[in-house]
Order: sequence, then C-alpha cells, then structure tokens
Amino acid sequence: MFVLRLLNLASPRSAPTSWLLGAILVGSGGQAIANVTDEHGRWDLLLRNYFLNNDLRDNSGTGGPSYQQEWAQGFIGNLRSGFTEGSVGLGIDVHGFVGIKLDGGRGRAGTGLLPVDSRGRSHGYASAGGALKLRAGNHLLRYGEMTVETPVFDTGDKRLQPEYATGVMLDSTLSPSLLLQAGRFTRFKNQNGSSSHDDFSGVGASTQGAAMTLAGVRLLDSQDISAALYAAQLEDTWRQGYLNLKVQRGHWTLDTNLYRTHDQGAARAGAIDTLAYSLLTRYQLGAQKFTVAYQRVNGDTPFDFVGGDSIYLANSVKYADFNGAQERSWQARYDLDFAEFGITGLNLMARYIRGHGIDSSRAPADGAYASNRTASGGRHWERDIDLRYTVQHGSAKGLRMSLAHVSHRGNNSQNLPDIDRLYITLEYPLQGLF
Repeated sequence: MFVLRLLNLASPRSAPTSWLLGAILVGSGGQAIANVTDEHGRWDLLLRNYFLNNDLRDNSGTGGPSYQQEWAQGFIGNLRSGFTEGSVGLGIDVHGFVGIKLDGGRGRAGTGLLPVDSRGRSHGYASAGGALKLRAGNHLLRYGEMTVETPVFDTGDKRLQPEYATGVMLDSTLSPSLLLQAGRFTRFKNQNGSSSHDDFSGVGASTQGAAMTLAGVRLLDSQDISAALYAAQLEDTWRQGYLNLKVQRGHWTLDTNLYRTHDQGAARAGAIDTLAYSLLTRYQLGAQKFTVAYQRVNGDTPFDFVGGDSIYLANSVKYADFNGAQERSWQARYDLDFAEFGITGLNLMARYIRGHGIDSSRAPADGAYASNRTASGGRHWERDIDLRYTVQHGSAKGLRMSLAHVSHRGNNSQNLPDIDRLYITLEYPLQGLF
C-alpha cells in the first residue's frame, strides 16, 4: 500500500509532475543526463483493415436499427527511442493513428469502429500522443500517454484504434521472474475517439472526475508456475484486489482468477461488495486444446471495470463478459492448430458459454447500477467461432487475417441484446530501426 499512497500524492486531475521530478532527481543523484544515445530507436507501423457487421435481433419489428455495418482502414504508428547514456537513461515514445472510413453511412453506423456525429454519420479520425521514459537499471518509468496492461486496469485493443491512458507508470524487474508495476492515470482516450480527455465507462462506473491508481507484482513463468497480486483504486468509486495463480504440468493447465471489490470514498457508483472468480482447466493433445471454465459473481451489483480489457476472468469473451450480479457461467472451448496437418499459421477456435442466475433486482436504488435492475432469473449464452491465418513466407510474411462470428442470445432479465456479429480483419505489421 506504500506505493498506492505515494502515487496518491498527485491530484486527481493534474499531472503528477512533482512526483516525476522527484524520481528523476533521486535516480540521477542530481547529475546531468548525457545526450548520447546508447541504443537504436525502433519504429513500427500496423496496417489494420477492419470490417464489422451487427445483426441486432432485438430491434427487428420495433422500428429501431436492426443492421449496423462499418468498414475502415487504420494506420497505427509507433516510434520508440533508445536511451541516453548514464546511470539514468532518458528516452521518448510517440504514437500516431489515422482511421479512414471506407463504409458505414447514416443508419448503419454505431458499431464502435468509428466516431458518430450528431446526425448519425460515422467519419474518419486521427490522434497522436507520447510519453517520456526514464530507465535506471531494471527500472522503467514512463510519463505521458500510453497503453497499459495489468489485470486491474488494461487499455483495450479490440477495434481500429487502441485505447490510451495518460499518467505515470513504473515497471520494475526485481528479479528475472518477478515484476513490480505501479501507476496512476487521470486522462483517457477511447477506441473511437481522438481526444485524450475522454473517460472510460463500465456498466455503471466511469473514470469521469476520477483517477485510476494501481500497484502489483507478477511472478513470471518459473517452473511452470506463475502468479499475480494487485491492488487498484478508482477514486471515490471502488477499491479492488486481484489474485491469480496459473500452473502448467505436462499437457494440463490450471488458471484461477479472483477479484474483490468494495466501494470507496464518495462511492459515486453506490454501494459495492462483489467477489468474482473463475477457474479454468485446459488439456492439450497434439494440435488440439480442450478447455472448460467456470465463473461466478457474488454480489448485488455486476463485477464492473473500466478500460476495455480490465477483466481477466475466464468467461470474459468476445462479446459478453458474463459478469452480471449473482451470475454463474460455464465455458467449453476447442482450439486446433493446423500446423500438424501441414498448414502452418492457420488456427481455429470455437467456444460456447452459458450464464444463468443473474439477479440485479437488489442493486441499490440510489446507485449507478439502478438503471440495470431487472427481475431475477437472467440467463444468456454466447457462441464464438474464430479462424485466423498468418502468412509464414514471402513478401506478405506477417500478414494476419481473421474471420470471426459471434452469436448472443438471452432473456429479458439480463441487459445484453440478442445479436449476430461478423468480424473480418486484415493486419500487416512493418517495423525497423532508426
């Protein structure tokens, strides 16, 4: 908790400049940093072509839109400098994005792939950002706009543009198998927005007017065992703890995840007392993998999160997260690697998840989840089929192609619509040194 208190010295909506300056002075011992690079810089450019089609089954015959379709081309570029010489190395990372609309007019917009104006028309967009970075030995400190990957706060990359968060992040490698992470973030950029002053929203919670603070440790793969322990706080909303244990023995894998969430401070989302956990086991037989998972949410409100990938529960899948109040869900999954049949780079995944027992009727009437209150007995299911291929040779080496289909159905006592969704993506990565 010391790291959390240290990061809390920054005001909720102001950049933690004083803390960053202190880190620089302490790390450098007050000495000037040399201006000669000791490493090459790197650049990468991802060309991402994305087609998304929604068939909204609930809206058929109601007068609402029953069909959404958008197609766009994205360019995601990153420049990562080396570090200056000296005991403390200074560098900078910058990123830029351009999204070009190819299809998706009024009446068909709204898939989340492109921004939509007041007239219901989608359009292209662009953004840019960057982060200053300091390296001292095995410790890396970043300040600015960046992607984040932790179990309690994880910016998503599910659409045309990745999500970004602005703040400060420390990654400290304490040993070859032990990683410490700590961070505080106060501004956010959504996947279909160009402003770095947006907010991430969950089921009822939001980062509006609040900072996200986190700290944790990861035990990296060591003798087929890995673990993680994290604590996080969405200011004046909740405090959250996370625990993970993953064990691999021969052909078997066991993966467990647990979140404990309580309301905090002004409790802007209302009273929260939620325990969510998942258990997953996987067996690999040659080119095939067979997976079974169970997930449970105990609490009168959903297990909520902000940031597109900030949920590491096993049944958080392509469309639904199966995180409703009191929800219990099962998953069966099958993976096949066609390399064993002479087609290297081709992979198939199919899974089915069924959730039941959803009861949000007891959510506090004065909280953020009151609008999601439904009768007890909520149930739903999702079926995913995903086919991916990566070109292995030739001038198109590295080109990734993906075709995915999602079907979701549920009754009226849960809050997700019935939908059939089709994804087609093409990604071609380019990279080099400078």
